[in-house]
Amino acid sequence: MNRLQNYVTGRWIPGEGEGQLLFNAVTGEPVAIAGTGGLDFKAILDYARRTGNPALRKMTFHQRGNRLKALALHLRKHLDKFYALSYQTGATRADSWVDIEGGIGNLFANASLRRKLPDDVLCVDGESHNLSRENSFMGTHILVPKEGVAIHINAFNFPVWGMLEKIAVNLLAGMPAIVKPATVTSYLTEAVVKEIINSGILPEGALQLICGSAGDILDHAESQDVITFTGSAATGLKLKKTPAILENNVPFTMEADSLNCIVLGEQVNPGDPEWDIFIKEIRREMTLKAGQRCTGVRRIFVPEQQLDAVQQSLTKALAQTVIGDPLHPEVRMGSLAGLTQRREVKEQLEKLLVSCELVYGSPDTVTVTGADAEKGAFMSPLLLRNENPHTSEEPHTIEAFGPVSTLMPYRDLEDAICLSKKGKGSLVSTIVTADPKEARAYVAGAASHHGRILILNQECAKESTGHGSPLPLLVHGGPGRAGGGEEMGGLRGVKHYMQRTAIQGSPTLLTAVTGVYQPHAKGINTGVHPFKKYFEELQIGEQLLTEKRIITADDIDRFAALTGDHFYAHIKTTDFSGTMFEQQVAHGYLIMSLAAGLFVDSYTKNPVLLNYGIDELRFTKPVYPGAELQIRFTCKEKLPVDKRVVEKPEDFKRGDDIDKGIVKWLVEFLDGTGEITGVATILTMVARKG
Repeated sequence: MNRLQNYVTGRWIPGEGEGQLLFNAVTGEPVAIAGTGGLDFKAILDYARRTGNPALRKMTFHQRGNRLKALALHLRKHLDKFYALSYQTGATRADSWVDIEGGIGNLFANASLRRKLPDDVLCVDGESHNLSRENSFMGTHILVPKEGVAIHINAFNFPVWGMLEKIAVNLLAGMPAIVKPATVTSYLTEAVVKEIINSGILPEGALQLICGSAGDILDHAESQDVITFTGSAATGLKLKKTPAILENNVPFTMEADSLNCIVLGEQVNPGDPEWDIFIKEIRREMTLKAGQRCTGVRRIFVPEQQLDAVQQSLTKALAQTVIGDPLHPEVRMGSLAGLTQRREVKEQLEKLLVSCELVYGSPDTVTVTGADAEKGAFMSPLLLRNENPHTSEEPHTIEAFGPVSTLMPYRDLEDAICLSKKGKGSLVSTIVTADPKEARAYVAGAASHHGRILILNQECAKESTGHGSPLPLLVHGGPGRAGGGEEMGGLRGVKHYMQRTAIQGSPTLLTAVTGVYQPHAKGINTGVHPFKKYFEELQIGEQLLTEKRIITADDIDRFAALTGDHFYAHIKTTDFSGTMFEQQVAHGYLIMSLAAGLFVDSYTKNPVLLNYGIDELRFTKPVYPGAELQIRFTCKEKLPVDKRVVEKPEDFKRGDDIDKGIVKWLVEFLDGTGEITGVATILTMVARKG
């Protein structure tokens, strides 16, 4: 019998003792033994902090992001191996795609976040603040990686996605991870981790794997660690109360299975496109992964006059679902992850039936294709009906973690919002409607109790990722029962693994610390025009003060004629009484254009490849004819650009062979008194010397 290995302290180590026997969810045959007997969890944590953490923290965000991208590309070469194991968990090809390729997609998505971060070991968080009259004292915030380890305790339903969506975030932030997948499907997680380790892409100590009991690992948590948990609310609450977590104020992010709901809009009727979309979405949510999804639809709210019609449509749709061996071409729903999970679903179902009626399916019998219904963990989709959702607590408090949903009526939209909140917090809610006012009213009323809301209608249904699909760049988590955490959400997720620190000092020193030019810091004048320098030669704070130019009324008139911008303030014959201006005022874009003429060194070819764009353009003071214009031009920030990899010659684009980066420049418009009349950040693409 194959004994799963734990990857800890730089070695693959089998657990001692009998361990736990794991089974093929489709055939019931044993497939592996998992265990963590004999492991020293304190040593495992210390190894991550001592070895993995320093190695990751020395790398920049861009270096870590590129490792994630390389890892995703590597894992894609082994999809067939992962799919073959995934079928043993009871997952169909579609189920496995979400788990495996969805997880790898998370690596790609988080790798792309490097472009929003500096090529540095720390980053500025938010805007800076001038704290003094003479501009000599300021404050800002920075983010640095915590010096501990991320401990991920994951659920059984997504053994690949559950791991990759979490480690992608902590690795980009600069923290190592210890992953403890749910034991029942840990053989698939082990296979993926083996390929990660074999690739050599991550530094040693960046990732460790525990296949089996977590032992006393949480008893050794320290203040710089971060813990995430996915599973039942009851288990999460128990873990959260671990003394070491409370005493050391260890961040604990919980994503608990929640009683997510879907709402049919009041104006949707049989025959409408939204009606069919509603039915299709529920069927998919009940049958994908056999309903074993933390985001799955558990509560279905429909207008009371549509209750019977919806039940009829859902019954017809669910009856078309072929259940059985995931490898069979006709099968659309596989088994639960194991017989234990099926038993737990039945136990929860009995509690729901106290106040609900079973209107479709049977918990005891199911017709399967290509498999044995008794040996495999198969179960029929089960649709319940409850006509008294305000007085029945069971549908709002009890979750059967399988293909089980409860149909309930509502009186009006306000009532639907009220019912959606009875779940006491969920990961996601969906409303199916084509009415903009109804959509807004539902979102405004229900958002406080849901981590995500999908507004589904004919316009977006074709490309929608669906009710149950978390996206790496959007928040995944929810309030209350759902755990109160946010596992993902683009940079929001990355920041969970970093320490935010306020720093104060002079603009010059804070520029040196942050690697981003801060207003009023001392500029650097090298005597060489910055446009003559390659990307790596430029220094943050390098500054140019241009010659002056007088703005004339003719300049303003010609610009108006050229652009067609004849706004009244730009016309000299305007009566300016009652306006904000004293006389004819220069166009803001005229000032920006003239500024370019002052700071651009345009006479010879130079490393500047192109103007990439303008950010944060503001005009703060009117410029009248006769005013002087001078530009203070400062290198603000440098961001590397990865060289585009072209696999086919026909895909080559001009410039692909040029190594380059993006330089952000602070442009300040000064008048004859030295007062700032406008500011902008312009971006240029600059070649590297190499």
